[in-house]
Amino acid sequence: MNRRALLGALHASLLAGCGYSLRRAPELRFRTVQLVGFKPSSPLADELRRHIEASSNTRVVDADAPPQVIFEVLAEARHKGVVASTAAGLVRELQLRARLSFWLRTPAGKELIAPTEIALSRDMSYDEGAALGKEYEEALIYRAMQSEIVSQVMRRLAAVQKI
Repeated sequence: MNRRALLGALHASLLAGCGYSLRRAPELRFRTVQLVGFKPSSPLADELRRHIEASSNTRVVDADAPPQVIFEVLAEARHKGVVASTAAGLVRELQLRARLSFWLRTPAGKELIAPTEIALSRDMSYDEGAALGKEYEEALIYRAMQSEIVSQVMRRLAAVQKI
């Protein structure tokens, strides 16, 4: 038992000494942000709001409170297209695409992030015999792409230097 405790303490001290720490939300240089232009009940907007609120000093405000910056969505879209089919015309592979166009500005109109587009695509095999399972897989892929888009947006927001 003493040997296990000693090894556990050794591992903990090695991790602490190497600079290891858990990933944190990025520190944003503004205190309040307003999200504008999202579709009603957008899951992307909800996830972005959660990530912004996770930062220690930034809050998402509604239209009634004056924001320090405005995150405006220009376009948000998901597309699905056929990539490959059999000679009989059966679909064998699909391509799923997610796209977000946005810009960040102050209420006075000063541009902090120029209009930017984040576009992701993933290929997915398809089998009509397992259509229900493939529908679930499609939803999981879209959710993963949404999380990746939010991560990229958060990195861009953290890179804003002057307001």
